[in-house]
Amino acid sequence: MEKIQMKTPLVEMDGDEMTRILWKMIKEELLLPYIDLKTEYYDLGLEYRNETEDKVTLDSALAAKKYGVAVKCATITPNAARVEEYHLKEMWKSPNGTIRAALDGTVFRTPIVVKGIEPCVRNWEKPITLARHAYGDVYKNTEIKVGGPGKAELVFTAEDGTEIRELIHNFAGPGILQGIHNTEQSISSFARSCFNYALDTRQDLWFATKDTISKKYDHTFKDIFQEIFDEEYKEAFEKSGITYFYTLIDDAVARVMKAKGGFIWACKNYDGDVMSDMVSSAFGSLAMMTSVLVSPDGVYEYEAAHGTVQRHYYKHLAGEETSTNSVATIFAWTGALKKRGELDEIPALSAFAEKLEQATIQTIESGKMTKDLALITSLKDVTVLSSEAFIKEIRKTLEEICH
Repeated sequence: MEKIQMKTPLVEMDGDEMTRILWKMIKEELLLPYIDLKTEYYDLGLEYRNETEDKVTLDSALAAKKYGVAVKCATITPNAARVEEYHLKEMWKSPNGTIRAALDGTVFRTPIVVKGIEPCVRNWEKPITLARHAYGDVYKNTEIKVGGPGKAELVFTAEDGTEIRELIHNFAGPGILQGIHNTEQSISSFARSCFNYALDTRQDLWFATKDTISKKYDHTFKDIFQEIFDEEYKEAFEKSGITYFYTLIDDAVARVMKAKGGFIWACKNYDGDVMSDMVSSAFGSLAMMTSVLVSPDGVYEYEAAHGTVQRHYYKHLAGEETSTNSVATIFAWTGALKKRGELDEIPALSAFAEKLEQATIQTIESGKMTKDLALITSLKDVTVLSSEAFIKEIRKTLEEICH
């Protein structure tokens, strides 16, 4: 078949370890034979991030802003052991965090559902997309260990020198303190990203906080969401036949367990961190979870929800065969290609991405899969494939679908 032509490049953010190996295989086997692939390439592998003093990460985010669609491989966020292993100049920040901050984006994670990998929650029939606010709260906290008796206060000093003081607690003995914050600008961006993504995917949107207890902090989240919805999105939601629904976080958890799925669940930072792992685990595997970062002004960055698969990479370096699941990384590419096709009005590009997703799912449902899926599938007599053999099997299925 003639290669599909692209108009605008994708921003391609390469990554680390085993996912970097899979990235190359996916391009060679599943993309380049079918697409005249145009990308603006950025190497976010840890060695090059170190070489550029992490400038490449910010450059890639600015390129995403320019072109509107990016696709990202999994990357290492270094700890002390990684600093030593890679001889780093310093402990560089999370690339995902840097890109999120630059794009002011919200992360949407969705499980990939296939027959034979049934959710632990029996009534979940459709995917549940978890939208996590990725700024502030406990992730930007300030903490103090209190050694003995004393008074703790929350103090805000305005630019003109005036102060607001609130008593936190009179300590009779040792204890702990934690200060957290958020901004109206970040909450507003979070709300708009959620409403836009709901309209984009035609799914109902849930949002949940604990405003009955946190009457100023969480209530501000609730109020901003409601104000933006009423003023900017209510009519569009009604036309699309979708709904926006607010409830308390504990009620949302109870409702989610009894729901059938097929909606977006928006959460504050900590709730989203915890609940995304719960949802991904209940649906089967993090390796079967897509992740897309959406900015309020419509920039999309697609990636897998999992990490760099370090253990398999060391096996690969030792010359051992691995059976690494590449599904979420394939779906990062298909998500980006579908969006690029939609924005550039290239239906063939979006249709190809759909066919590649279909081929990936059909391959698994035919009983050919990687080891991690073979351990949890309800299918009988499955064939466990190596990392490379699985991707090549998907190509065979894709050839059948395309012809």
